[in-house]
Amino acid sequence: MRFILASASPARLGVLRQAGIDPLVHVSGVDEDAVTAALPDASHQELVTALAQAKADAVAAETTERDAVIVACDSMLSINGEILGKPGTPERAKQRWAVMAGNSGELLTGHAVIVLRNGVVTGRASDWEGTVVRFGKPSEAELDAYVASGEPLNVAGAFTIDGKGAWFVDGIDGNHGSVIGISLPLTRRLLAEVGLSVTTFW
Repeated sequence: MRFILASASPARLGVLRQAGIDPLVHVSGVDEDAVTAALPDASHQELVTALAQAKADAVAAETTERDAVIVACDSMLSINGEILGKPGTPERAKQRWAVMAGNSGELLTGHAVIVLRNGVVTGRASDWEGTVVRFGKPSEAELDAYVASGEPLNVAGAFTIDGKGAWFVDGIDGNHGSVIGISLPLTRRLLAEVGLSVTTFW
């Protein structure tokens, strides 16, 4: 049985590889904006879980692997009642940091697991995890340099904890891996729900 990571995130891939799993990578291509628009009343936790499920479903429909477990994730930052995904532009990244600096937010990561046996879905499980992130106060020059590096443009909440953004995170309360993008403990529990042990993929 193959382990498929339904994500383009090099950070998620790195976490799995460091933990003994070298997955196949199959990017879902899900239209995240369309999924979000279809769920206007969803809580932030429900939204990240639904996005992860949509990604897992898309890869399950596309993969040529007959026997596989597909793991998909989606992360967003919940702060001041808003949910923030990838900023996409330098201007938006600066706007996000104007809110985040000196504040705390909850990095939410939805996880979804689908099992394929002989090309048929035989199991699925999903859940989410939240980690509180306490942001520092970068100077204007520091923030300009960080945004100019390009790193915060394509990551949830406009920051990383495993790159340059770590200089501006004062601390977290929760799972470090979940902030990077994939929680190993939660993934292990979801695999167990569908009858699989993570150790079989080492």
